[in-house]
Amino acid sequence: MRDTDVTLAVIGAGLRGIGYARHARSTDLARVVAVAEPDEERRTRFAAEHGIPAENVFADWRELLDRDRLADGAIISTQDRMHVGPAVRAAELGYHLLLEKPMAPTEEEAALIAAAAERHGVLLAVCHVMRYTPYTRALKELLDKGRIGEVMNIQHLEQVGWWHQAHSFVRGNWSREDESASMLLAKACHDLDWMIYIKGSLPERVSSFGNLVHFRPEKRPAGAARNCLDCQVESTCPYSARRIYLDCLGDPVKEWWPLSAVTDDHTESGVLTALRNGPYGRCVYDAGNDVVDSQVVDMEFSDGTTASFTMTAFAALEHRKTRIFGTHGAIEGDGVRLRVHDFLTDTYSTIVTDTGPDASAAEGHGGGDEMLLEAFVEAVGSGDPTPIRSTGSGSLDTHRVVWAAETARRTRTVTTLAPSDSSGSEKKTQ
Repeated sequence: MRDTDVTLAVIGAGLRGIGYARHARSTDLARVVAVAEPDEERRTRFAAEHGIPAENVFADWRELLDRDRLADGAIISTQDRMHVGPAVRAAELGYHLLLEKPMAPTEEEAALIAAAAERHGVLLAVCHVMRYTPYTRALKELLDKGRIGEVMNIQHLEQVGWWHQAHSFVRGNWSREDESASMLLAKACHDLDWMIYIKGSLPERVSSFGNLVHFRPEKRPAGAARNCLDCQVESTCPYSARRIYLDCLGDPVKEWWPLSAVTDDHTESGVLTALRNGPYGRCVYDAGNDVVDSQVVDMEFSDGTTASFTMTAFAALEHRKTRIFGTHGAIEGDGVRLRVHDFLTDTYSTIVTDTGPDASAAEGHGGGDEMLLEAFVEAVGSGDPTPIRSTGSGSLDTHRVVWAAETARRTRTVTTLAPSDSSGSEKKTQ
């Protein structure tokens, strides 16, 4: 089978599903031949864009998966709590799976998906897109070649972005754990997965601290209204919905994301109407959110080495920053450039990768989205799973580290991963 022969069904035609489908079409990597999406306007627009025949357009994923298999692969890009049903059923029908992260909100559900893929002999690629960027490839090659000796410590920072936090995790779909998942799982499972991939093994012990510190009712400024359009202090608030979303108009990248999550009417009146009537106009101090806005995770590995992760809302939305300390040198990276310090010669060198400068979803996470899709299609087309760097079993292992960290945070303890969780995983993550 040639790559151009690969066909895809998209289950969930939101921003993520749209992005993967557009890359497949624009590059002729694969053809999108079926879609399931409950929103009628979005479903109709998606079907027209990809020329999908009416008989392959469905309002519910169950309708699509009640049919005989319509495509080689299925992109599962529904909301987080809706992954397990379509993923398991699609695996039963023989679809290869490209599954949005997180796999599922609970370990039991995620394990069901991984087991279904293995049982039915289908490929499962989880969308840990950070593994696929040119930056990550260059960094992993340096470490695997022993450029800085044995890795002793990793320090990793995720800058969520002040407006991104307000958009997605205060006003948006991931603002409440009971409706989506914890912040660490919904957003930062990328980061713990990436750190473990870079290290090449799973940790044995995990601790974590984190809280919802700022976006709380008691932090609400005097004179603030429940909606930004009515607020006396809106002009002095960095989280002003009026400013954040009106500033997107005229910028094709920002109109794609975040604005398309707010409204499809990309006019001033359309934006203001959406802010008046929808969740994205709510005051960030009165939005009913409960996920954390600050968190740290510390990890200890079986060889005694350590790693630490910091997630903060209160920064610019930029590429992750990482410092890796080894016995023969150190590496400092900003998501695009790697600055390598060689202890033997006490000299520095810089490697500039081809990773794009924009870390946001609007630009495909520095190229990771595109390279993930390309790897998945290549694996499906060739029958060779090697291009997939984020398998179901490997991703389940790194999800377990996230759940261990959340247990540690909630119980104020250090969590030890059971041997069954980490047995053999060192080979999986390398």
